[in-house]
Amino acid sequence: MQPSANIPPSSENAISPQEDRIELSWNGEKFLLLPEKAVLIPRLRTILIADPHFGKAAHFRKAGIPIPEKVHVQDFLKIQKLIHDHAATEVYFLGDLFHSDWNESWTDLEEFAGYFPGCGFHLVKGNHDILPEKLYQSGVWEIHPKPTILGNFLLSHEPLEDVPSEMFNFCGHIHPGIALYGIARQRMVLPCFFQNERQMILPAFGRFTGIVSMASGTDNRAYAIAGKKVVEVKFC
Repeated sequence: MQPSANIPPSSENAISPQEDRIELSWNGEKFLLLPEKAVLIPRLRTILIADPHFGKAAHFRKAGIPIPEKVHVQDFLKIQKLIHDHAATEVYFLGDLFHSDWNESWTDLEEFAGYFPGCGFHLVKGNHDILPEKLYQSGVWEIHPKPTILGNFLLSHEPLEDVPSEMFNFCGHIHPGIALYGIARQRMVLPCFFQNERQMILPAFGRFTGIVSMASGTDNRAYAIAGKKVVEVKFC
């Protein structure tokens, strides 16, 4: 079954006083799905971001494809706003922080992180995080080679198949999106947060990453990024 084009937020889940985001909870721990494609855990003052793929534009330019570096500048500005707006003290990247081999964009990324001395930057390693280990030892990053626990949450890059009953898995890797269809069979795919019983797959944060259309089901929920709002998609 495909979701309808009409996607009003669910009154059960859209309980945040701000209309641009959705507030959920797990075992009493609240978290917010933000239109910047990030998750905020307010009590922990922590932001979760998946799949930024910094440095990808430079890889394409090296291959002769004229992708401007400003695609990453926009992502830097988004992270800066998230940290300032929510007084965040920790940022966790759920894998694929940097797109494979080193290029000059890595220096820009570390310089950017240095502007926030009061904020800790964590990397839960993903399949594209393959830079030489010495680059991760600059003091900027706290590296988690394997899935790591944060309160009630289990953070990983790839979706975990076996999640303990008391835990909730935040992850990335898939770059999820949801297809919406109009009356005249118009089709639009929006990035989304994709949830099952004990797992939330975050949309890819990077602007140049692509989207994978997810299959809907009765056990899943999708929260689409619709401009500057997050809205729950109603399956029918």
